Amino acid sequence: MSTDTPMLEICGLSKIFGKGTVNEHTALENVSLTLQRGDFVTIIGSNGAGKSTLFNAICGTYLPDQGSIHLGGTDITFLAEHKRAKRIGRVFQDPMKGTAPGMTIEENLALAYTRAHSGPLAPALTKRKSDFFRSALAKYNMGLEDRMKTKVGLLSGGQRQVVTLLMCTLVTPDLLLLDEHTAALDPATAEKIMEITNEIVRENNLTTLMITHNMQQALVTGNSTIMMDSGSIILSLKGKERDDMTMDGLLQLYTEKKKKAFTTDRILLSGQ
Repeated sequence: MSTDTPMLEICGLSKIFGKGTVNEHTALENVSLTLQRGDFVTIIGSNGAGKSTLFNAICGTYLPDQGSIHLGGTDITFLAEHKRAKRIGRVFQDPMKGTAPGMTIEENLALAYTRAHSGPLAPALTKRKSDFFRSALAKYNMGLEDRMKTKVGLLSGGQRQVVTLLMCTLVTPDLLLLDEHTAALDPATAEKIMEITNEIVRENNLTTLMITHNMQQALVTGNSTIMMDSGSIILSLKGKERDDMTMDGLLQLYTEKKKKAFTTDRILLSGQ
């Protein structure tokens, strides 16, 4: 891949559910977005804005009706979901998603590492891998390195999110998708997980998209912020404009774009 090739390039992406029925709904409408290697873009928007549908289209859960998706210069628009999984890491809001709760921490990490790195016929767990996992966990001061034999289902939400983050990034993905991954956590734990997230992204120079309802967090995390509404990107902020932006200023921009008041959108107003 050329150094000039975008890591993620989305062009004119559209997705309509229930097409031709009374329940027809346009979830994505002509969405275009480009991320260079190492970009960290935060995404904000109310429920139903199209944020999760965008992630599902990138992952291959939904195939688009129009448009294209290129990852590292490769057209993945209609590539099977499981074939994208080796190149795309995704952490969900629900800490139980993305892990096998009945398996131990080291078994979950070994499964992810082996699938992405060694192929299906490689030994799932070796002493070298176990030591590697223990060292990786120890960096984040969550005590997980001493609980390698503990089943993931017995961990706290924050601990599970750390395990999931490591599962997604032990082998560096081309793209990391963070789908409101701190929303189900208490404020102190959410802050800790964001610190760990930023550390992982920075150390690995990961290209990252993060959905959040926390507007304050969105404006200080990464290097760019976009706002979605009704399936479209209506605002894109970066550089000094983003650095100088306040929550009140952001809400004012939204109002100007949509020509309607923002007072009823309590979720997006949340700073939690």
